[in-house]
Amino acid sequence: MIDNNSIEQLKQIVDIVDVIGNYVELKKNGANFKGLCPFHDEKSPSFVVSPTKQFYKCFGCGAGGDAIKFVMEFEKLSYPEAIEKLASQYNFTLRYTKGEHSSGQERRILETIGQWYRANLERHQPAKDYLKKRGVSLASIEKFEIGYAPGSDATLQFFQKAMIPPQKGEEVGILGHDNGRYYARLINRIIFPIHSPSGMPVGFGGRTMGDHPAKYINSPQTKLFNKSRLLYGYHLAKESIYRKKRLVVTEGYMDVIMLHQAGFDTAVATLGTALTGDHLPLLKKGEPEVVVAYDGDIAGVNAAMKAALLLSAHNFEGGVVLFSKGLDPADMVAKGDIETIEALIAKPIPYAQFVIDQTVARHDIHTPKGKEDAFHSLKSYLSTLSPFVQEKYLPYAALRLGVNSAMLSGRKQQTGVPDRYNRHSNTQTRPAIASNTPFLTLADVAEESIIKTLLNTPSLTDMVLDTMDSSMFGSRREAFEAFLRGEEHEDLLRIELDDSIIVYSEEELKKQLLYFLQRYYKKALDNIKKDDRLPFEQKIFKIRKYQDYIHRLKRGELVPYE
Repeated sequence: MIDNNSIEQLKQIVDIVDVIGNYVELKKNGANFKGLCPFHDEKSPSFVVSPTKQFYKCFGCGAGGDAIKFVMEFEKLSYPEAIEKLASQYNFTLRYTKGEHSSGQERRILETIGQWYRANLERHQPAKDYLKKRGVSLASIEKFEIGYAPGSDATLQFFQKAMIPPQKGEEVGILGHDNGRYYARLINRIIFPIHSPSGMPVGFGGRTMGDHPAKYINSPQTKLFNKSRLLYGYHLAKESIYRKKRLVVTEGYMDVIMLHQAGFDTAVATLGTALTGDHLPLLKKGEPEVVVAYDGDIAGVNAAMKAALLLSAHNFEGGVVLFSKGLDPADMVAKGDIETIEALIAKPIPYAQFVIDQTVARHDIHTPKGKEDAFHSLKSYLSTLSPFVQEKYLPYAALRLGVNSAMLSGRKQQTGVPDRYNRHSNTQTRPAIASNTPFLTLADVAEESIIKTLLNTPSLTDMVLDTMDSSMFGSRREAFEAFLRGEEHEDLLRIELDDSIIVYSEEELKKQLLYFLQRYYKKALDNIKKDDRLPFEQKIFKIRKYQDYIHRLKRGELVPYE
């Protein structure tokens, strides 16, 4: 951990006006400075920065704090990350508690070698010609700090000239060690610096310009560099990701660079690995829609399938884009085919639909064995989805496979009771008690399952009442209120007798409530934002309140109803 005295010393040298001025246009206003708040949309400045108090406050949305808090909120960084970013900006060396030490020296080495790589690019015409041929502009070379690594001897000579011990070069992944001799890991390659989410250098990637079998090589694992947790270009894309609520994951450095060059500035890339669970915390920041945009070759389709399985199981919004005809995003940008990219990214194939389509395509469903294998694969996949997403795509999966959705869901289907989740099933006559009931919506299904669960397990009623009010129910509100009063009701009898309605366990009920409440508060939030009748302060209060509710629900916390 960072030593507290070290943090206090940093605070004493940090000027909050200087820090915030890097992000917000501030104008002198008496003893203070004023500007437009970066945390909410406003036309008249209500964001005030006090140099004497070293504090900022927005009188529109209520945001406030010191310089560290501002960097945390704006950059979406943790407390230690924000401190380290400020320390780097002020060239301040932090002290760490016993057993830990600052990584400042390692980062300075990486910055020094990065500057040398960039200088080498200026002197190496073949590397410049290669980048020009690929369509990379001078502005992109500067933005992404692209460089060039010469031979091993030249790299070792630079370390000696810069008085950097080779042991340190090995620690940061620039040098390797074999048979008592040091060597450069990256030689004769275009260099792409890799940064942490806060913008600190942590490693490098190198691309060959020739026919080397290893087209790309990354720095090895170090205490600063873990490729399974990093996304190339994220430090440059994150502001746009938070603002646009979209993140585009591509396969390589050139894809990211060219997409940014074409205006798609939310693009990032994995570092030679497929998306893994270690990437999820970074992908969740800002809660963006995540679009996986890969090549349409076999490797790209397989990688997209793995990504879709992972992201849909963790309830991410977004989908998949595959680039066909052997082209990748970098090639398409170079050819000027920007409109096609824009259209594809705007309407990706939803994860669940992509997985279902790919699963069916990978089996010969015209044979009993192929259809059975596809059936079990789809049934297993659907079980990983949230209840709402599962219900939404159950009819589609059944239709693609050519089976009844009740069979795919594992629910029993009563004689005379149609498959209520499959619009394509043969409609039969429902019992007289529900003869006028329309096709049920997703919300209806959730409400009925909650009610039936309480009918079967009354002890769970408090869990529901602690988090919900009857006003949250739609068409089943009367039935829910009748249950609470202990009265008979037509819908209660129908729900109790309908075997196709799921009865949840306590754990399943909690999950259902989490998803149900997220949908409810998201809808409420949208309504508040559109309501021009609410006083401004009341509107801001409710927006922040519901945003907090949604955030807590996504963390798995049932929010008490107020």
